Amino acid sequence: MKAISAVYVTPPLVAGLAVLSEYRWERNSSGEVVSYTATLDDTSVETISCLDEPSVEGESSPVKLREILRNTHRKLSDVNITVDIPSLRSPVLTMASGMHENVKKYYSSLETGEDLQTSAACPVPSHLPLRESAREALQQVHPDVCKRFFGCGVVIPEKLKGCSVLDLGSGSGRDCYILSKLVGEDGHVTGIDMTEELVQASRKYIQYHAEKFGYARPNTVFVEGYMEKLSEAGIQNNSVDVIVSNCVMCLCPDKRAVLSEAYKVLKEGGELYFSDMYASKVVPDSFKEDPVLWGEGMAGALYWQDLISIVKELGFSTPRLVAASHIQVYSPELQKKAGDIKYASGTYRIFKLPNYSTQTKALITYKGTVPECAECFELDSSYSFKMNVAVEVDAEIAAILKYTRFSSDFVVQMTDKPNSGLSSAEQDCHLSPFWLADKLRSCVKQCSKTGKAGICGSETASGANVGAQTLQGYSVSALHL
Repeated sequence: MKAISAVYVTPPLVAGLAVLSEYRWERNSSGEVVSYTATLDDTSVETISCLDEPSVEGESSPVKLREILRNTHRKLSDVNITVDIPSLRSPVLTMASGMHENVKKYYSSLETGEDLQTSAACPVPSHLPLRESAREALQQVHPDVCKRFFGCGVVIPEKLKGCSVLDLGSGSGRDCYILSKLVGEDGHVTGIDMTEELVQASRKYIQYHAEKFGYARPNTVFVEGYMEKLSEAGIQNNSVDVIVSNCVMCLCPDKRAVLSEAYKVLKEGGELYFSDMYASKVVPDSFKEDPVLWGEGMAGALYWQDLISIVKELGFSTPRLVAASHIQVYSPELQKKAGDIKYASGTYRIFKLPNYSTQTKALITYKGTVPECAECFELDSSYSFKMNVAVEVDAEIAAILKYTRFSSDFVVQMTDKPNSGLSSAEQDCHLSPFWLADKLRSCVKQCSKTGKAGICGSETASGANVGAQTLQGYSVSALHL
């Protein structure tokens, strides 16, 4: 049975049709599709009858889509497919259920991070140091949890005490347990992963870490579910302060659905802080048929400019690029498969800001109160705020510092200057992980079956050395990636 994960279409393709924004069907206990529901124009829900399950591989005409809408009837189930119409791409049809199953099997079969056939998920260098609190928390994580970690270094934002945090694609639970320590006993951490074996393995160490951190009761839970369907996993809308994700969106067939769900569950002022693998151009459909390319993230890597378009369309703030590194494909076989497509790791932070956010420029003064950032707070690779030094910023940066968990750490003085900034093209350039990686002059080699990263070009733009440190035998990046 086939499940359409995402359909990327141009406006002519949907001419004369309502926009199909959600496409769902449900399977019974025998695995048979028993119902189907389509959501049109984001508001109306329409169930359309049909004789058999649609097969649209290779079909992209308005006539065929209209046929599917008119002739398909199945019952709603655990397979949720969001049809995405982002930014004038040619039709791309991907098979979600099959991809999810391939990823589950791939990662369930891995015993350690060294079993990966590339090091795309290996840590890469950054221009910022790992904060001491995160370093200490990592040292307290059980070695068996670290052993089965497949993500990208440590992806942990600042000021998490007391926060409710959600980890998308929690895997072995390593990042969740680091977060458990950082949010404190009054905070809460939820990890969600679609792989049953990893969820069960993660749960084994909940009590261990609660005792290790001196908590009277655990503050961490793990749930099995899909990032595209957080509500079905029990994650309530407007309930989360911070979402983190560590090199897993590239394993998901429908990025827009993931980001849309993240937006829904975040509280106003909440943040999505995530690291992932990005492509220099749109990855061809043929990549998606290769289970190794999928498992390693190369087939599912999002074209970085599409990320910017999608998050803006969903209502998030402009992505803030924190750190980036090139990924150099070392395996000859993977080099041949990748062709002229380049890959980079990038860490972004995006915020769910109120609709009434500021419209003019502002003077921002940092108080020096963010923990472990007494002298200087670095919002991203472009904005650094020294204590007691007023800085003029645009309206969106002002809103980020005024309406998020950082509001008490800054004095925000609004001005009457109209908001103006970089052109869209200039701004997008500064949001490219490839541009920042060039600026930092750093990259990480993909080394087949070694699970180890080699650093190329070890100087940042300012001339400072970048590198990795080893804790408990596990190589972690200097910060985020």
